[in-house]
Amino acid sequence: MKSFIKVMKALSDPNRVKMMKMLQHKPLCVCEIKEALGIAQSTASKHLKILEDAELVDSFKDGLWVNYSLSDGSGSPYSACMIGNLKHWLDEESDIKAITDILPDIDRLKIVSDG
Repeated sequence: MKSFIKVMKALSDPNRVKMMKMLQHKPLCVCEIKEALGIAQSTASKHLKILEDAELVDSFKDGLWVNYSLSDGSGSPYSACMIGNLKHWLDEESDIKAITDILPDIDRLKIVSDG
């Protein structure tokens, strides 16, 4: 039951749900996620850690970048179920649509050079 509760708690925050919806489009770094959501980088990192601990997202290093992507769900049947279902849920929600619409315009190199 512990694994189930961890997944449900991880998805109980609107920003974490938005992150999941963003990551179903492509892998993203923390700076891209914070830019899209308009939150602090430390806040984005904390949210990603919670999602990672619930086996909903994975992180991988690519040179200087740490990228996040949706997990394959192999670590938990609960995370696998929620990842699969979320792919079909909430796409027409205005908050989700607004964020996924701007994703193609978010460029990590521009974010870093502006910062």
